[in-house]
Amino acid sequence: MRILVPVDGSNNSSNALKFIAGRTTLIGSNPTIELLNVQQPLPARACRLVGQDALTRYYEDEAEKVFEPARRLLQGAGAQATESFVVGDAAESISKEAERLNADLIVMGSRGQSALKGLFFGSVSNGVLAQSRCPVLMLRDKVPPETDALRVGIAVDGSKYGRAAVRYALRHISLFGTGATFYLINVVSDYAGAVMPDMAGMALPSLSEEEVLELQKDEFNEAVDPLRPLFSKAAIKTHEVCLVGNPGDEIAAFAKKKKLDLIVMGSHGYGRFKAAVMGSTATRIAATGDVPLLIIRNAY
Repeated sequence: MRILVPVDGSNNSSNALKFIAGRTTLIGSNPTIELLNVQQPLPARACRLVGQDALTRYYEDEAEKVFEPARRLLQGAGAQATESFVVGDAAESISKEAERLNADLIVMGSRGQSALKGLFFGSVSNGVLAQSRCPVLMLRDKVPPETDALRVGIAVDGSKYGRAAVRYALRHISLFGTGATFYLINVVSDYAGAVMPDMAGMALPSLSEEEVLELQKDEFNEAVDPLRPLFSKAAIKTHEVCLVGNPGDEIAAFAKKKKLDLIVMGSHGYGRFKAAVMGSTATRIAATGDVPLLIIRNAY
């Protein structure tokens, strides 16, 4: 597995490093890990005054300040990583490096900023999601899980994006640790709210309780049936979870109740400059909870 970890010396990038360091099974599989430090360019006037050699040494020294503690943390966990730094726009540089590395995953710590602006993952993180097709794991401000075996929710909706999330999880099963617990989550419609007017114009329930349950069961199976053989072939046991209501709210509430360590989901995100780049469900989960999200942008 090829993993890109952007680092800048902040607590957020430290969380990303701690997550990797805690993945005993993953580290045992000898992944390729690259640490990337992106620095903002100095003003043009300052660059002209100091000269190119001094400028290069400055950038190298600043990068080393970030790499040294990161290197020490990973080595303490038995992991080795290559290191590189670039000067430029953070989101663009991270996305380009992920493409060059042909990365399977970008792991980023993120500081959410404004619910009103949709920046639940910070501007750099949103920029990476918008510009890169590489799967991105966003860790919130809380300390990452210390155990190797994670409690993982995989959100599916019957679309190719949900199938992509499942395929990715099974392809990179070591990421979640030996003995990980998987919840296959689908949110169905609340058919109980369906009504029809009677002759007097009053709203009456159009479906019985039995009919509602049957429709919900059918909807759930339609989404989950194609995925069951994939887990069976991989000899992975899952807990199937049928929720009812708004997907973002219900998944976030379930994650909190079950104390999930991670949610994996495909993204329907559609715009480079729109807050909905993660997709409405992922955006809602980010807004209402602090569970790490692994966003799969490609339809694998």
